[in-house]
Amino acid sequence: MNAGDPEQDIATIMDPRMSKTKTATPKASSRNRKPAKAFVPPLTVSHKELLTAGTDDRFREVIYVFVEVLGRLATCREAFGRSIGLTGSQFAVLVGVAYRQGEDGVTIKHLSQYIHLAPTHVTTEVSRLIKLGLLDKRAAMDDRRSVRVKLTAAGEDTVVSVNRFVKRVNDILFSGVTATDLANAEEIFTKLSQNSEFAIAELKVAERSSYKTHINSKPAPLRG
Repeated sequence: MNAGDPEQDIATIMDPRMSKTKTATPKASSRNRKPAKAFVPPLTVSHKELLTAGTDDRFREVIYVFVEVLGRLATCREAFGRSIGLTGSQFAVLVGVAYRQGEDGVTIKHLSQYIHLAPTHVTTEVSRLIKLGLLDKRAAMDDRRSVRVKLTAAGEDTVVSVNRFVKRVNDILFSGVTATDLANAEEIFTKLSQNSEFAIAELKVAERSSYKTHINSKPAPLRG
């Protein structure tokens, strides 16, 4: 329609929006935008002794190294076990008995404390190693309710046969590590072992609390 057209004038009266010219909203120039601030993650530990210049960055790096090393140690243990047809845990139990049996054998309690595995886990693995003919158990002379575990002749041969492999890998793994380094590592990991018991307890409390919150947040079932 042309300007001054009566039909267009009537349409404009009926709908005033038709007389307005739409203009594009100018976009903000990227040059005028303020640069976004870098995200600063919250601290994952509160102990001031573990902070460097107010940050926990170095603490995080050490944790990542710990996890990496522990994973590789577990890989070595599994490989040692596989080389003699055992699992990593069974290898640890077998060698643990070799170093703690003495003349009369070692109890499950003392063995589990030495190799840092749960007594129930050690009991299970001892039973399996007995079936394989590598261990033998008998009632303790000083306490008939307790049992002592010893290597059989086959168990002794197995420990000797895997020793060269274990020694070769350990020599590579601990190359450059001094007795002082080992003592410092023992002190650190002993503290972490003790503290981890309380940390695990805290995890269980948090998980139970989270589970209860999840259950309570569910809508009640409809009753007919």
